[in-house]
Parts: sequence; C-alpha cells; structure tokens
Amino acid sequence: MLYFIIFFCITRTMLVDIDKMTDHLTAGQRLLGLDLGSKTIGVALSDILRRVASPMEVIRRRKFTKDAERLITIIAEQNVGGIILGFPLNMDGSEGPRCQSTRQFVRNISEKISLPVALWDERLSTVAVTRTLLDADTSRQRRKEIVDKLAAAYILQGALDKMARR
Repeated sequence: MLYFIIFFCITRTMLVDIDKMTDHLTAGQRLLGLDLGSKTIGVALSDILRRVASPMEVIRRRKFTKDAERLITIIAEQNVGGIILGFPLNMDGSEGPRCQSTRQFVRNISEKISLPVALWDERLSTVAVTRTLLDADTSRQRRKEIVDKLAAAYILQGALDKMARR
C-alpha cells in the first residue's frame, strides 16, 4: 500500500509558483506554454535556455484524451520539463468559470503527466496579439489560424521574462 501512495505522489503534476519553476527543471529542458480555449489549445515552446518563446501549433480540442495524447507527444519530443498555463482571470482579478475550467484541466492532465505547472495571468493576451496582427495588416482568416499559438507564446514569454529577472 505504501508503494502505491508514493507512486501516486510522484506521478502527479505539481502546481508551482512561477518563481519556483526553475527549481524543478534540469539544464536543457524547455517550457511549454498553453493558451487553453474552449475550442482550441494554443501551444508555444521555449528555447533550451528558456529565454525565447516561439509559437508552435494549435490543437483543435476534441476529447480530453486526444488532446492529452498530443500534449504528451510534444512533451516527449521536445524535452519539456514544465508547463506555463494561461490563467484567465477576470479584469478585476477575480476568478470566474474559465479559471475553474483551467484548474480542472490541471487536475485532468495530472493523471497523464508528471510535470510542474505554473499558472500565468493571461488577461488581455489575446487582445494584445490580435492588435499586433491588425497593425501588421494580417487577414481575418490568417489571424484566426494563428492567434491562439501567438497568445500561448505571449503568455510563455511573459513567464520567461519574469523567471529571467529572478
């Protein structure tokens, strides 16, 4: 019985403070940034020095199991050591239904992977990315295709910048 309890604790995803994330990583491990939406998951990846975030892909949400399988594949292929997950606080800083949904995603993914996860305030990330794309005169169709992965990169870059200042 003790073996089961220890195994269970080891395989659980840890929710960590952003300031403690680097304590859980080894050299060369990347961070994965996620912008969780109801229909898509924007995915971004850091470089191995964890200085620059790059947009990677958009996962069209289907069943949780399929979404998790894709994330597990990315984690394995890219040597990911932790996840930065956009946390959709309301403008007044309170938590709403989308925050509950994000916390549920963390609980669900913790049954599939054992990586530290840090929540990052994502307020206005999609707005900032959309504004940049509009300024660049990007077509509506192109914006629709890339906004989620760019928002994930925006979220991840904010976290990387904070970690670099630590």
